[in-house]
Amino acid sequence: MKSRTFTGIAFCSPLIFGLVAFTILPVLASLWFSLCNYPILDPPRFVGAANYVELARDDRFWHSVRNTFTYVLLSVPLGMIVGLGLALLLNQKVSGIKVFRTLFFLPTVVPLVANSVLWVRLLNPQQGLVNTFFRAMHMPEAWVPGWLSDEHWALPGLVLMSLWGAGGGAVLYVAALQDVPKELFEAAELDGAGPSQRFRHVTIPMISPVLLFTGVMGLIGGFQEFARAFVMTKGGPWDSTLFYCLHLFNSAFTEFRLGYASAMAWVLFAIILAATAIVMRSSSKHVQYEQ
Repeated sequence: MKSRTFTGIAFCSPLIFGLVAFTILPVLASLWFSLCNYPILDPPRFVGAANYVELARDDRFWHSVRNTFTYVLLSVPLGMIVGLGLALLLNQKVSGIKVFRTLFFLPTVVPLVANSVLWVRLLNPQQGLVNTFFRAMHMPEAWVPGWLSDEHWALPGLVLMSLWGAGGGAVLYVAALQDVPKELFEAAELDGAGPSQRFRHVTIPMISPVLLFTGVMGLIGGFQEFARAFVMTKGGPWDSTLFYCLHLFNSAFTEFRLGYASAMAWVLFAIILAATAIVMRSSSKHVQYEQ
């Protein structure tokens, strides 16, 4: 019995070593660094909760929090709505539907940096395809958005770009829609329920666990948004797209304040944990699990 246990541990040892060396120890180290003044090139010096006190007084920190919350509140619901709308279309029984499902899923396979470079061209105020379309529709020039060069339109531009990956959620929704028992739709139709009523009282409750999953994952991903802003705007113009993780990155690797950045990381962990707990706590009233 002992030999079998030893053999099992030996086979698991690479995974255990990787988990300890590259996950657990760095997490514990970041907790220690968050209590230190650590300019990277010099040894860390313990300062207690000074980094957290400075965070509470830092206007740019609170500005990045507001930007991130705004982005999450816009991009996550819109992404779910667009993904569900695509799923309803992709769930139709028409010829070639598998080809359309593949095409809508492809943007999620393309690396995010490549997507960001593409959307920088699409959102170009003068030559971008989006504004070219608006001008072709004879929209007044004063109404044409400046997108990434305008502090009022840069954040909506990133939200618009986030919808590019709605096909990934649509695939999950299609699988959930196909798992809904047809008998429920037939019974609702016999009771006189119309298409909108069947969608509201049958479809949504039956796919609500998948909606919850995509909502929580979108919430977590939204709070950690970094690559789009880093590649497309660098946080500008005028810090209008300075997201939390971008501010954290700049604090650590531009200003060389690793202790301050570590404190930001732990505050972000607390924010995500609290937001996820609130969503999960309230989900019991709205999520219908199949018995």
